[in-house]
Amino acid sequence: MIGTRPEAIKLAPVFHALSKRPAFDVECLVTSQHTDLLQPMLEFFDIEPIADLQVMTAAQKLEDVCARIITGTAEVLRARKTELVIVQGDTTTAFAAALAAFYLKIPVAHVEAGLRSNDLSSPFPEEAHRRWVDLFARYLFPPTLETQANLLAEGVPANRIFVTGNTGIDALLQTKKRLEIMGEPLPIEVPKGHQLMLVTAHRRESFGPPMERVFRAIRTLADARPNLTVLLPLHPNPQVRAMAGILADHPRIHLTEPLNYPQFVMSMARANLILTDSGGVQEEAPALGTPVLVTRDNTERPEAVLCGATELVGTDETRIVSRAAALLDLGENNRIVRNVYGDGTASEQIAEVLSQAE
Repeated sequence: MIGTRPEAIKLAPVFHALSKRPAFDVECLVTSQHTDLLQPMLEFFDIEPIADLQVMTAAQKLEDVCARIITGTAEVLRARKTELVIVQGDTTTAFAAALAAFYLKIPVAHVEAGLRSNDLSSPFPEEAHRRWVDLFARYLFPPTLETQANLLAEGVPANRIFVTGNTGIDALLQTKKRLEIMGEPLPIEVPKGHQLMLVTAHRRESFGPPMERVFRAIRTLADARPNLTVLLPLHPNPQVRAMAGILADHPRIHLTEPLNYPQFVMSMARANLILTDSGGVQEEAPALGTPVLVTRDNTERPEAVLCGATELVGTDETRIVSRAAALLDLGENNRIVRNVYGDGTASEQIAEVLSQAE
C-alpha cells in the first residue's frame, strides 16, 4: 500500500526485494493521498500500481479520507484474494489499509514499526496511526533496537518483531549511487562561497503561529548572513504556502515547487544545514553527514538526537536563529556521517523474514 511520497520511497526497495523472489506475486495499490507528488516517485522507482483509489478531494476531512481508503482497499483486497498487506509508517493510508486488512482477517506487515513520540497530539494524527497499526500487524519491522524496545514494553510478542534498519536508507543509498553515475544538478544556483540551508515545513500541528515563527527565523538568518542561500520546497498544503509569503520577496530565499526525489537527495547532500519538521529527513540526513535542526518539541526518532546528528529546537524564533547560526559557523567541521538507521539492507532482511513465514 502506498499513499504518499515518503511511503513510495520507503516501500519501493521492499517491493523490488520481494519481486525478485519467485515465491511472491507482489502488487502495489496506491491511494494517492499525495497526488502530484506520488506519480513521479512511482516512475522513478519503476513501480506500476494495479489500481489507484484517488481518495483525495477538495477541502477533504481526515475522517472522509480514512473512510474512502478503508472501503476502497477492502474492495481490492477481496477481488485480488490478497494474502498479506504491507504498509509503512504512520499515514492515513497505512492506518486505514491496515484496518481494512484486519477486518478481512488478512495478515499485516508494518514497515517502520515501533516509533513513538509518546504524545498523541504531536505528530497528529500520525502518533495514533502508528500505534494502531502496530496492534493489527502480524509482522513488525522496527528500524532500531530502541523502537523494538517500545514494542516489547507495550506487550507485543517478541516473535512478531524483526529489527531491520530503515528501508528509507536503502532507497537513499541506492539513489545516491545512481546520481553519482548519472549526475543531477541542484534545483537552484548556489553562488560560490555560499552556504546552503535546506528547509522543509508541513506538520499539521505547526500551522498558524508556530510555522510563522519558523519562517520569521529563516528570514532573520538570511538577513544576517549575506553568504547564506535558503532553499524551501513548498508543501502543496495551502496553509503552508500562505504562511511562506513571509519569505517571498527575499533575494536569497528560494521558494520552489516540491523537488523530485533525486533533486532532494542532492540538496540534502549539498546542504550545510537542514531545518525540518519531517520524519524522513531526520533519518536520511545523518547518513549523508548533514546536520539537522528539528522544528518540533518532540520526536519519534530520538536515536539521531542522542548521537548528536539532529537537535530539537521547537518553533521558538530566537532558539532557531541561535542554533542555526552556531552550526553554520562550524562549516564543514560539522559534517559527520552516522549510520543511525541502518546499512542499506533493511529491505532484503524484510524479504527474507516474509519468505520464511508460514
